[in-house]
Amino acid sequence: MVNKMIIANILHRPVRTVVSVLAVAIEVGMVMLVVGLTHGLVNETARRVEGVGADIMVQPPSSSFLFGLSNAPMPLTVGDRLAQIPHVLAVAPTLFVFNSVGGLNLIYGINMESFNRVSGGFVYHEGGPLAGPWDILVDDWYAKANHLKVGQTLSLLNHDFHVAGIVEHGKGSRLFIPLETAEELQGVKDKSSIFWIKCTDPANTQDVAEAIHQLRPKDQILSIKEYMSLMTSNNLPFLNSFNKTMIGIAVGIGFLVIFLSMYTTITERTREIGILKSLGASKGYIIAIILREAGLLCVVGILAGFGGAVIARKAILAKFPTLSIELTMEWRVYAAALALVGSQLGAFYPALRAAQLDPVDALAYE
Repeated sequence: MVNKMIIANILHRPVRTVVSVLAVAIEVGMVMLVVGLTHGLVNETARRVEGVGADIMVQPPSSSFLFGLSNAPMPLTVGDRLAQIPHVLAVAPTLFVFNSVGGLNLIYGINMESFNRVSGGFVYHEGGPLAGPWDILVDDWYAKANHLKVGQTLSLLNHDFHVAGIVEHGKGSRLFIPLETAEELQGVKDKSSIFWIKCTDPANTQDVAEAIHQLRPKDQILSIKEYMSLMTSNNLPFLNSFNKTMIGIAVGIGFLVIFLSMYTTITERTREIGILKSLGASKGYIIAIILREAGLLCVVGILAGFGGAVIARKAILAKFPTLSIELTMEWRVYAAALALVGSQLGAFYPALRAAQLDPVDALAYE
């Protein structure tokens, strides 16, 4: 009987019901997409660094593990000394070039021979390796996003690059140019932002790292496993703050819409509440009806939010193929829980107000 009454009340006000459901759906979808986008970008960046194939990375002192934030590259001669350490198979210097035009991109300036020794070489979808000073390799995701083909010209950093090849994604960057060209663009000579080190056996990683530390005690030395453990949103304060802010906004939207919806509903149903109380309905009974109605609206909104997030993810990735959005089950549960708690809090005051109505005044209400 109570359930039938709740459903009848919801169906009797279709516009308000749709608005409430949409508010919850937006809340849930927004939480899932924002967190999914930040986690996806961090995890995908970490996987690409891991895909370089190195065991150890060496950066200048006080460097951030967020590549591209250091402006103090090391001399290439450091690489020669690193290569002499026992159990070191290959050393690949890389100079980072940051490009902010047409999107944020970190371009790797590489020496093809050393980079191939560390990474195992590129897998080419089209074209071939870097040959000329203004050649560029792009990965397949970047090529798809920018509709590039081998032989076309790509304008970056006020220069025209010739697309020499399209490679499989996952080798660190999405864009690769010759090391000498990167030096020219950065205005440096014989410099490297990072040295990728491949050990003869991964079991020797710790020994090699300790030897490097003795050789270069001030440099930042990380194994790839250590780097992967650092690449989480919790270790990136700005992303963590961004997530919390956006989640707070989303929860606030859901809370306010449910609050207004339930408050208005109580005003319109004053006589109905008066009838129920005159028939012996307790305060707890009235509160339970209002909260259950809000809960039902919330559940429908949560399901709509799940579906909307999946559709929005497909649309975003179709438009921006280089992005990565991870819709995890963990955050589906969190988003649903936040929406449920927010809806119940939003409905509680209107429910309490309804329970405190005097039955005589409520019956006389016009």
